[in-house]
Amino acid sequence: MKRYFLEVAYKGTNYHGWQIQENAGSVQDTLQRALSKILRRPIQVMGSGRTDTGVHALQQFAHFDIDELGASSDFLKRVNAVLPSDIGILDVREVAPDAHARFDATWRSYRYVIGLRKDPFEDGLVWRCFYELDVPQMNEAANLLLRFDDFESFSRVKTEATHFRCKIKSAKWEQKPNHLIFHITANRFLRGMVRAIVGTLVLVGRGRMTLEEFEGIIKAKRRVEAGSSAPPQGLFLSEVLYPVHIFV
Repeated sequence: MKRYFLEVAYKGTNYHGWQIQENAGSVQDTLQRALSKILRRPIQVMGSGRTDTGVHALQQFAHFDIDELGASSDFLKRVNAVLPSDIGILDVREVAPDAHARFDATWRSYRYVIGLRKDPFEDGLVWRCFYELDVPQMNEAANLLLRFDDFESFSRVKTEATHFRCKIKSAKWEQKPNHLIFHITANRFLRGMVRAIVGTLVLVGRGRMTLEEFEGIIKAKRRVEAGSSAPPQGLFLSEVLYPVHIFV
C-alpha cells in the first residue's frame, strides 16, 4: 500500500467547509466521491486541516492510500475532469507510508482579503469594507500576537481543541491600491481564529480599540472580549509546509 499527498485548491463558496457533514456538501466528500469513481474503489482522504463554510484554499493538502496510482499526469487529468469547476487537484506526490497530511504539517498560512472598492468580479472572494482604516496601527496590534502563545480569546467557544496554544510566526497587513491583505503563519490554528483576529484588528484600525485593549483581549482568554468575526468569504488557506523528508 502506498500513500499519496494531493495538493488541492478550491473556492469554498458552495461548500459547508472542508470536513464531511451530514446533509451538507463539503469539499472532502466531493473529493472522495471523485477519487472513488476514478480509482474504482472506496477512497478516504485526510486533510491538513479544516476550513469553515465559505472559506477558500489556494493550497490544501490531503493524503490517501492505494496500492498503485499509475502515471500522475494521467491521474490528474482524469480526476480533474470529474471534479466540479470550483475544486482542482494541482499535484499528487508519493510520500512515506506513515506521512500524515495533518500531523506532519509544520507551518500553515492564511490570508484574509479586504476589498476597498466594489468589484463585481470579486464577489464572494473578499470582504467589502469601506471604513477608514489605520493600517500602521493594525500592524502594531498584529505584531502583539507574536508575544503570546494562548489564543483562547480568538477561538470558537464550542470546540474539540484540548488546548489553545499556537506559535504564530508572522502576522502583518499588506496595503494594496484596492485591497488590504492580512497574512498570518502559525504552527496550528484554532477554529475561527483568523476571522476573529481580523474582525478585532479592524476595530483597532477604525479607532474603536486601543493597542492596550487589544493586548488585554489576548490576555483575557475569553472569546466574548474580542470583536465579531470577519465574514468567511475573504479568508484563504494559502500555504501548508512539510518537512522535505516525508516525500519519496
